[in-house]
Amino acid sequence: MTASPSQPLPTAPRQVPGPDGVPRFGRFTGATETIDWARLDAPYARSAFWRRTHHKRWHYVALTTDVLFCGMAIVDLGWSNTAFAYAFDRRLGKEVAAYSQNGLPGLGAQVAQQPGQGSAFHWLGNRIAIQPLGAQRRQVLLHCGNFRIDAEFDASGTAPVLLAVGPICGGSVHATQKSPGMPLSGKVQAGGRTYDLRGGVASTDYSNGLLARRTAWRWASAHSLKLGFNLQDGYFEDRENALWLDGQLIPLAQARFEYDPANPLAPWHIHTDDGLLDLHFTPEGARRENKRLLIAASRYIQPVGTFSGWVKPAPDAPPRVVERLAGVTEDHFSRW
Repeated sequence: MTASPSQPLPTAPRQVPGPDGVPRFGRFTGATETIDWARLDAPYARSAFWRRTHHKRWHYVALTTDVLFCGMAIVDLGWSNTAFAYAFDRRLGKEVAAYSQNGLPGLGAQVAQQPGQGSAFHWLGNRIAIQPLGAQRRQVLLHCGNFRIDAEFDASGTAPVLLAVGPICGGSVHATQKSPGMPLSGKVQAGGRTYDLRGGVASTDYSNGLLARRTAWRWASAHSLKLGFNLQDGYFEDRENALWLDGQLIPLAQARFEYDPANPLAPWHIHTDDGLLDLHFTPEGARRENKRLLIAASRYIQPVGTFSGWVKPAPDAPPRVVERLAGVTEDHFSRW
């Protein structure tokens, strides 16, 4: 049973699936300790070979200031791996640095086996690392030529993370953990400039699932320290849709993305069926990437921009105005 906006989400289970091998589907508040799909029981259990080819894990971090947006991800596809990172200067309206590289099976990426662990990517002297510094603090290190990041963020005192677990059509099961906004510090070197991250906001996404061969989604995410949201329309339905508002984690219903796929830099309109969120997104620019491999392909565009409109913690609550909240949308298709 899905929680309503007036009903708090249940506490996250310590293990996914449970000790009996049965996944507990739903949305939860807080982090799980273990995700182990090898323990799945029927009807979601799959052979070791099937899991090897369908198991996908990724670790994504966003760093946002008034001047700069950085997005980076380390991805384990099971049979291969990849990583990307970019820095987008919001005043210039363009990317000022970018890195993207495919690895080889067993070489390149080490994506965290569990949500609280670190991830890293190494290739020909280039390095990206997302690593814990104790229970609540995290560090991001990137050294890719003249593009460098040394950043820290702290989850202590913030709203709880979201855990979402659910079945996948054409696959088996999936779990994802999304963070609220967290205070950020550090520096980015990109495009011959040094950007100060103090006063900015970080957010993270750790996802781990047995997904379908073809997977597509539309996504939107933006955060301040008091207000943030995560929205997806696609392979995971409404399960990861959430609003963070004044320390509360509030589940949201199905998200509707109204935009022109042929012109994704035109304005977007995004709203939810429960009437708790209605936002207009104005792109400032975008990160694009199309990859075609022998047995796989990935096509995505991630516009960077601002969201304006309103959100509500409950249907009968007055709307909270959202004005030029920086974040991203995404249109993504993978054959993996």
